[in-house]
This record gives sequence, structure tokens and C-alpha cells, in this order.
Amino acid sequence: MENKVVMITGASKGLGKALTMAFAKDGARLAICARGEQELIQVKKEAEAFGAEVLAITADVSISRDVETFVALTEEAYGKIDVLINNASTVGPSPMPLLLDFPEEDYMEVLRINAVSPFLVTRRVIAGMLQRNSGSIINVTSEAGNTGYAGWGAYGISKFAVEGLTETWADEVSETNVRVNMVDPGEMDTEMHRLAVPDCDYELANPEDVVDVFLFLASEESSAINGKRFEAQEFGKEVQHSGSI
Repeated sequence: MENKVVMITGASKGLGKALTMAFAKDGARLAICARGEQELIQVKKEAEAFGAEVLAITADVSISRDVETFVALTEEAYGKIDVLINNASTVGPSPMPLLLDFPEEDYMEVLRINAVSPFLVTRRVIAGMLQRNSGSIINVTSEAGNTGYAGWGAYGISKFAVEGLTETWADEVSETNVRVNMVDPGEMDTEMHRLAVPDCDYELANPEDVVDVFLFLASEESSAINGKRFEAQEFGKEVQHSGSI
């Protein structure tokens, strides 16, 4: 990742924070954003402690104006964006109600943050990647975005949209050296999971344990991979057992 510019949305906690630290340790130049300023500043300081250059912008990437500001400042600071990780997400009301009882405003907010945001950010970033004919976009999905589950409401539906968005972008850039893939990190010990499953009584992975597949998809080693879906926790097991993918 030396000198690669990596943009991560939703970087203030959970998986986003773990990814920021992993890429910082690996030598990337980082552009991170989140809606919570104080937590984002703390993540920036922790990443800089590893010697990384970090641009941290408070932004809501479901709003076009914030997306433009975030991307423009990143391009001004670094001149390019090599890797985009669309990670920003929300579960909505907790515990999540059944669709019959799902408040309309909450439903719309979940779809706006989870499904509209990756479209807005990708649309703004991918133009530069196509111009350079190089780049990797990684969307964060979920098992609930691949199979419908009662009680996962708008979150699951929004992740179905992310999977369709990933496959469509991937097909549209299939004749270029830009690639678009998606990663299901699996259930993790995060604030978001505690909101989604407040009575969880089983062991969960740590966000730090699922970053390997993101590093792989950001690297040139994956330059021929496009439109694929990865399960991060299974990928980690394969790496441990075989030393490769």
C-alpha cells in the first residue's frame, strides 16, 4: 500500500476504524470521513501514530454536497484516489422492527445512508479512476444483503441494493482496469451489531480480524478480480491455512 491513496467512509468506529489502522500500518495515505467529528479525530490521531498521512473530514456521504467536499479535498491533498471503501452504514431503529411496523422516515434514512451513499461516492470517485485506468472500489455488504431475514428490515434491503450496485458498476467498468468488488465482513463485535442484535449470546469476530481481504482487494494482486463477493471471515481462514488466497 506504500503511497496508495485509500478513501474510507464511516471510519470513526467498528470496521471503518479497523480498516483505517490496517491501511495505516501498511503504508497507505488515508482519506477518512464520518459524521461524528470527535471520534473521527481520535481515529486520525491513532492512525498517524503509525506514521500514516491522514486527511479526516467530517461528512455525511449520503449528501451530495458533503461527498463533493470530501472527494475534492482528497484530490487536492493527494492528487488521486487509488482505493475507495464504501463502509458507512446504519441499522436504523434498535431493536429493528418488522417491516410491517417499520417507521417510514427511519426506512428512508437507512436506505439513504446505506444504499445511496455508495452510489454518490463511487460516481464522484470513479471518474478519476477511469481517467487513470486504475482503481479498486470495495463495497461492504452483509449476509442480510444476500438472503432475506425477518427482523433485519431496511438494513438487509439496503444491502441487497449494495450488492446490485456492486455488480452493475463492475459490469460497466469490465473493459477497464478499474474493479468493483464487495465484502461481507460477517458478524462482528461492534456497536452496530449490538444495536442490531441487542440480546446476542454467541461469540463474534473482532473487526481487526477481517481486514485481510480488504488489503488484498486494494492491492495489485487482485487487479484481475472484478464483480466478486467475498466473505471476510472465510478468507481469513483460507489465508491462515494455505498462506494464500
